[in-house]
Amino acid sequence: MDNKFKSGFCAIIGMPNVGKSTLLNAIAGQKIAIISDKPQTTRNKILAIYSTPDKQIVFTDTPGIHNPHNKLGEYMVKIANESMRDTDVVLFVVDASRGIRDLERDIAKNIDKLGVPCILVINKVDIIKKEDLLPMIADFSSMNDFDAIIPISAKTNDGVDSLLNILEDYIEEGPMFYDEDMVTDQPEKQIAAEIIREKMLWLLDKEVPHGIAIEITKMKEKKNVTEIHATIYCERKTHKGIIIGKNGEMLKKIGSMARTDIEKMLDHKVYLELWVKVKDDWRNSDFLIKNFGYKDDE
Repeated sequence: MDNKFKSGFCAIIGMPNVGKSTLLNAIAGQKIAIISDKPQTTRNKILAIYSTPDKQIVFTDTPGIHNPHNKLGEYMVKIANESMRDTDVVLFVVDASRGIRDLERDIAKNIDKLGVPCILVINKVDIIKKEDLLPMIADFSSMNDFDAIIPISAKTNDGVDSLLNILEDYIEEGPMFYDEDMVTDQPEKQIAAEIIREKMLWLLDKEVPHGIAIEITKMKEKKNVTEIHATIYCERKTHKGIIIGKNGEMLKKIGSMARTDIEKMLDHKVYLELWVKVKDDWRNSDFLIKNFGYKDDE
């Protein structure tokens, strides 16, 4: 007798820069979420879809939970909190290398109020001593009776398969929500924009990358080349100069690195052209936040 097909939804939550997007990419098997060592990298919910012949798990990545400083930050926290509703199981991801932070203690103590199972995922165990892991597990266990506590390294893929196997216990018989060959619901245009933003997060210092938004104004395939035109919006004229760099060198570097990753995603050649424009204080403008794609589903 054939096994019943199972499906369900899983929300990934946690503070900024704990490795949620790295975990999402490891699950999907390719880059769908941008990665940076700077906090607040993810701004929108991103779906990763994990499918096997007998199950499908739909993952929602969320912006890191933090104390917001502007309207964009408020939007990010709202999306993170909303993603925890209407889900079958929550993955609460923490960074083993940073110890336990106060906000994580608050989350751990209150997460059972959601009324859904919660698995604690202790990430980045590859960069800590093994003897430091057990006290952390014991400390978290004293805060909440988690359904499971799983140590992993999303970067090296260690423990990710075990996590996926455990998640099967928290989904029930249900339909296949997405085609079996889909790994994300994100359109290629949006992923391309996020890849450009990722390179800026890597290459630029301090506040500049968080004051940028990317708009893909043209994405057209011609023979074996995809032509992409993108506008980088920043908040200040001084930031524009930093983004462009001396003799345009920084902008060329951003474009070169982004093009390489976009070509991997599309599996063919890309012609990428970038422009830089100033939009003063756009992160506190409801209109511009929505215009740049950070908007509610309703």
